Amino acid sequence: MAINWKNYNPGEFYDELISSPGYPRKAARKLTKYLASLSHEELKQRKATIEHAIKTMGISFTVYSEAGNIDRQWPFDLIPRIITQKEWDHTSDGLKQRLRALNCFVHDVYNDGKILKDKVVPADLIKKSKNFRKECVGMKPLHEVWAHICGTDLIRDKDGEFYVLEDNLRVPSGVSYMLENRTVTKRVFPELFENYNIQPITDYPTQLFDTLAAISPKPKDFPEVVVLTPGIFNSAYFEHSYLAQQMGCELVQGSDLYVEDDHVFMKTIEGLAPVDVIYRRIDDLFLDPEVFNPDSALGVPGLMRAWLKGNVGLANAPGAGVADDKVIYTYVPKMIKYYLDEEPILPNVPSFLCTDKAQMQHVIQNLDKLVVKPANESGGYGMLIGPQASKKERAEFARRIRANPREYMAQPLISLSTSPVLGENTMEPRHVDLRPFILQGSKPYVTAGGLTRVAMVKGSYVVNSSQGGGSKDTWIVRE
Repeated sequence: MAINWKNYNPGEFYDELISSPGYPRKAARKLTKYLASLSHEELKQRKATIEHAIKTMGISFTVYSEAGNIDRQWPFDLIPRIITQKEWDHTSDGLKQRLRALNCFVHDVYNDGKILKDKVVPADLIKKSKNFRKECVGMKPLHEVWAHICGTDLIRDKDGEFYVLEDNLRVPSGVSYMLENRTVTKRVFPELFENYNIQPITDYPTQLFDTLAAISPKPKDFPEVVVLTPGIFNSAYFEHSYLAQQMGCELVQGSDLYVEDDHVFMKTIEGLAPVDVIYRRIDDLFLDPEVFNPDSALGVPGLMRAWLKGNVGLANAPGAGVADDKVIYTYVPKMIKYYLDEEPILPNVPSFLCTDKAQMQHVIQNLDKLVVKPANESGGYGMLIGPQASKKERAEFARRIRANPREYMAQPLISLSTSPVLGENTMEPRHVDLRPFILQGSKPYVTAGGLTRVAMVKGSYVVNSSQGGGSKDTWIVRE
């Protein structure tokens, strides 16, 4: 039986492909017409082809649980998401603007602290930040860039406008899945790439390498760039190895590196080889046991010394996470005005700060209507979705907020946009978000689209793969 788009109804939500039952958006007309020409059985066969390809290619991620670490096949839905080039150009400008301001903020926090002295951002928030690194005070990285790679999460509300949900500046992940999503989509729908003017995304590894090479302490034609991974048991190990392979870089663990005379070397069968730049996929506290966690076996003793003396480039820089905080996130529009003297191009989701007594009281009294997030958790962990929570869960969160208001902020439950997924019998709407990746080097770069994450469970707003979410290919197309 063929797909009948008149039976597809996203209800009150903004849908990425369908404006109303039976009426696809202009940019999606070719796609929806093509899908309607295929039977549901044909689509399920293509889905099975994709799942086989993902298994063969080894595209996986690790879920941490009480029962142990579980390696899972990457969940993927074959129906692409479409965004117009005109809309994306505007969004891309907003993402570049945002990362510029965030980098200004991080550099200011560790140096002059002007924004704190001018009380645009309360100094107390920085003092109590779990990600403020006193060891980085006075550091001036090359080009004054601390966050070279950023993954910013975007959502659409009912009005169809993009809002920034959060910024990921510490160790943003997911770009490899964005790239592999395109690869498997081309396998299953090659004919669509002939009929659509879809922006390519294959240049990301080259752009990433160029961004990393640009922070080499000594200008070289071929700087030695390495990817530092915690190892095979990390949830994003597939991505670490994938990016190293795509960039033509060595994938190393802490034990592969050695610091001598405040310079970093890589152990090879031919002896020690100098390292110029490290793309680190390890959290700050595990980077250097001499400075942070003394029990860390993942890091490199002396690495911070080498970086602070300007003998090695680190991306992202230690300490960048001070801006990767859901409480600090609420001040980004003010940062844009303060540092850039510009109006924010992309709006934040309206937020409530529990550090403000009046706002905290509002949050506690309206927990049944709000989403409460811890300041520094990721992966969807530790948050409360008030409308779906029990009275007991809401009471527990009220207790936590009162005990430690700095660690919590709240937002209204946004009506996340939907996109069609292939269900058992027909197309079904599921909530989605979008994580584009932004590089800040000598020339800023934004991926053409990003990683669209999908809440595969009907009615769910949780899109994180670690909690049952999936993903789909994202197309930026010219109308």
